[in-house]
Amino acid sequence: MLDFKDIAVHYGHQDVLTNVTFRVNKGDRIGVVGPNGSGKSTLFKIVLGEMSTDSGELTIEGSPRIGWTRQNPAPDTPEETLLEYSLRGIPGLSEMEEEMKELETDLSDPAKLKQYGELQTRFEHFGGYDIETRVKIALGGLGFTVEEFAKPFTSFSGGWRMRAELSRVLASNPDLLLLDEPSNYLDLPAVDWLQKYLKAYEGTLMLISHDRYLLRTLTSIIVEVDAGTATRYEGNLDWYLNEREVRYEHLKAAKENQDHHREQLQRFVDRFRAQATKAAQAQSRQKLIDKIDEERIVLPKRYTQSGKLRLAEPPPSGIEMFRCENLGFSYDGKKKVFSGLGFQITRGDKVALIGYNGLGKTTLMRIIAGTREPTEGKALLGHNAVPGYLSQEFAETIPPDLSVYRVAKNAWDAKGGGPEKIFRNQLGAFGFDENDVEKPAGVLSGGEKIRLAFLKLFLTAPNFLLLDEPTTHLDLDGRRLLQDALKKYTGTILLVSHDIDFVRATATSILEITREGIRQYPGGYDYYCEKKAETGRKSEPEKPEKAEKAEDGQSAVSKKELRQQRAAERAKIAPMVKELKKKVEAAESKIDELQKALDEASAELFNPTPSTDFAEANRKVRTLQFEIDRYTAQWEEAATKLEELASPT
Repeated sequence: MLDFKDIAVHYGHQDVLTNVTFRVNKGDRIGVVGPNGSGKSTLFKIVLGEMSTDSGELTIEGSPRIGWTRQNPAPDTPEETLLEYSLRGIPGLSEMEEEMKELETDLSDPAKLKQYGELQTRFEHFGGYDIETRVKIALGGLGFTVEEFAKPFTSFSGGWRMRAELSRVLASNPDLLLLDEPSNYLDLPAVDWLQKYLKAYEGTLMLISHDRYLLRTLTSIIVEVDAGTATRYEGNLDWYLNEREVRYEHLKAAKENQDHHREQLQRFVDRFRAQATKAAQAQSRQKLIDKIDEERIVLPKRYTQSGKLRLAEPPPSGIEMFRCENLGFSYDGKKKVFSGLGFQITRGDKVALIGYNGLGKTTLMRIIAGTREPTEGKALLGHNAVPGYLSQEFAETIPPDLSVYRVAKNAWDAKGGGPEKIFRNQLGAFGFDENDVEKPAGVLSGGEKIRLAFLKLFLTAPNFLLLDEPTTHLDLDGRRLLQDALKKYTGTILLVSHDIDFVRATATSILEITREGIRQYPGGYDYYCEKKAETGRKSEPEKPEKAEKAEDGQSAVSKKELRQQRAAERAKIAPMVKELKKKVEAAESKIDELQKALDEASAELFNPTPSTDFAEANRKVRTLQFEIDRYTAQWEEAATKLEELASPT
């Protein structure tokens, strides 16, 4: 379907892509990964004809219908509704429908009838008859309410417009679907819906993403774009992650050999280029050096720019970190963002706050951080609880012209300062060495910016981290770095993230906020999904359920503790279960024995011989029937009790 051959793209003196060669076959499901700025989006622009190549060739076979999301979606008219905009996902479909309506007025002409048949076939092939249903399903899955379908497209914010653009592309059911970070504008429930929708998509998919959940569940081939080139890995995300380490070790060894060889040649040239007897040999070796420089092995950016993130131990605090009662907030005093919220966060909890955008997750985080005051109810921080808030806009709040050193030093001095040696140690703990500290913040990568933001945060010595979409600017390796650091962190965390794998790995409990209130799940993301599946409803309003409390009434029972409690209960009733099983088996055995005796006695009664005593035979049959009834009653009683004990509560 797509054949990239020796593609090269240059921005001025910068080589964005060089000698990119790989193929996309029909039906492939490809995840495109790599560090930020490595050229992933450039590949899509080449496919869409938005950018030309400096050299090489792209062959697109079969004229596939291509679906992609535009960065600045706009309606045809100011009055165009959300639904009308989304229905325009297939170019020419509405015109085709109008032409069919015109032809329907008079189909007596054979030529018009033939034309109508051809149009109808094309219209059906493009999914024209069920496009509205598909669009409404997509809009609903991405968080729009039915009431919003009729609202003007211009009334929605940029993030919601991008959702509408995504729903429009998905519903068009293209042959080739190009998605560039589709989860950036989505909340976690919408990401989960998108995953299920794309799982059923039957066309060819190319997905640029740092979201491991989407990559792992939707793609079977990985194309890594790094160091100016693209490498196709014939396997899923986990296979790629393992295989790239093997390839890197080989590449690293080859680079070391190449550098060593070049160094030897350079020493010879430097030593003998001025001697007439060795000039020819020096010139020959210089040509070899030039050839090596042309074919220089470049290590991937993810290794050359790797850093570290070591979070300091949090200062001590009380058991309760935060508690709210009947909490509510309104910006205008009329429309409430949320109301009646009540929950508690205890020391050491790692809580993920999830729910659709617009329900007040960020507002709630700001209230806890103290940057906003609630308009109703109480919001109380616990004893010695020190919140550290990392907002969604953290990258924009760092002055781009200040150096790494100055940004951190300003935060250090604001806290009260201290010895320079301790401050330098803090810089090193967050991966900034002497070569990094003088860099302007504006040139930092996404991973470097978040390390700087965390450094600023920890210079204030918090013990209650409030993280609002901390992975937004991070690539795969940056997310893993942050995830590992948060797993080891012994303080308290409340986070908002649309990255399901990140939430699954870091959160030990879930707070779900809905239009009806908030509910706490005392387990991780998988436990939350299990409970939601049991109800058979997706994000439907549910009454808050109190978390089970420990004897001291402070901390919520974890999933592990619940399993331990159930195991203890099973152990407690095990002797009773064993005894009841014995009674059931004994009764069944006795009933079988008595039934055989009854059959023999009945046979003697119904087939008498001259010596048969009818009175004795009748008495024996009645006695056996009585005994069978007695043991059957015992069997029923024991079996009923056994079933009750074995049934889950």
